[in-house]
Amino acid sequence: MMEIREMLERLCNTNGPSGFEQDVAQAAKQLLEPLVDEVWIDRMGSVIGVRRCGKPNAKRLLLDAHLDEIGLVVTGIQDGFLRFGTIGGVDPRMLPDRELTILTNPPLFGVVACLPPHVLTAADRDTAPPIQDFYVDTGLSQEEAERRIPIGTPMVFRGGFLALGEDQLCAKAMDDRACFVSLLRTLELLQDKQLDVDLYVMGSTREEVNSAGAIVGTQTVYPDYCVAVDVTHGKTPDSPGTCTCQLGKGPAVGIGPNMARWMSRRLLDKAQAEEIPVQKEIISGHSGTNAWDIQICNEGVATALVSLPLKYMHTPVEVLSVQDVEDTARLLAAFTVGLGEEGGPQW
Repeated sequence: MMEIREMLERLCNTNGPSGFEQDVAQAAKQLLEPLVDEVWIDRMGSVIGVRRCGKPNAKRLLLDAHLDEIGLVVTGIQDGFLRFGTIGGVDPRMLPDRELTILTNPPLFGVVACLPPHVLTAADRDTAPPIQDFYVDTGLSQEEAERRIPIGTPMVFRGGFLALGEDQLCAKAMDDRACFVSLLRTLELLQDKQLDVDLYVMGSTREEVNSAGAIVGTQTVYPDYCVAVDVTHGKTPDSPGTCTCQLGKGPAVGIGPNMARWMSRRLLDKAQAEEIPVQKEIISGHSGTNAWDIQICNEGVATALVSLPLKYMHTPVEVLSVQDVEDTARLLAAFTVGLGEEGGPQW
């Protein structure tokens, strides 16, 4: 099995905006196959694998992390320049002069056009234009652009994969490919452990737009319990301290009315017993993750949320701690062992 950094680089460098995840789903499936008894891609494009415990009528635990990334979609062509809409939460402030990969076959490249500062008014320098005012420069004529780039073609941000310091990595699509890597690492840690639950791992699709992949996958698996694993805001000098978590201090356990309290307690208790660093994240309402929708699938699913601290979310330079990815996997593995016997609806 590849190291965490290798798995991250492979997945983050594979393009897959919401609704167009087929390439990253195939990559995720290949990484998942050696670690489970069965793996498949469902009708929504989500990757699902299961490691069966061999016990009759065993409870089912689902671990979920989404595979899609934010992106753009071509809506028109004007003088060879592309007009576009957004896929997921794209911040217009970071669009000017961004490099893009246009997901044609073969892919093309483009840049988000921007006026140089010399010709901007003072007012324009202090504001971000709305999405509808941006264009993508393809370097193509109108005729060539129309021939090679169909309306509806998705685009994603180009980004490198680089190390920052000793422990941090920077890339696009760490949200949420890094959490899927933590699920792969969880399966590795459990390889020699006897389980008393059937363990399902899902790389879900479309989280950035409507969580449709997680909803359909959960309805198919019909789990008794689920831990959704996503990212949360990492602390920087300019970030609000009340809603951020520190990189390198472990994953954050969600606490609030939309998480099963006994599951949050179990995660914290296992972290203490195994000396795994964790943080607490108080979420009073919508978590902005698949956990929100999974909890009300079927007749209801006892759901917890574990979050990986991430700096610069929804940009091409998302940054995380490799040790946090490992500690997330350690926490999930500790939570899983003995869950069938020890877990239950302890409200």
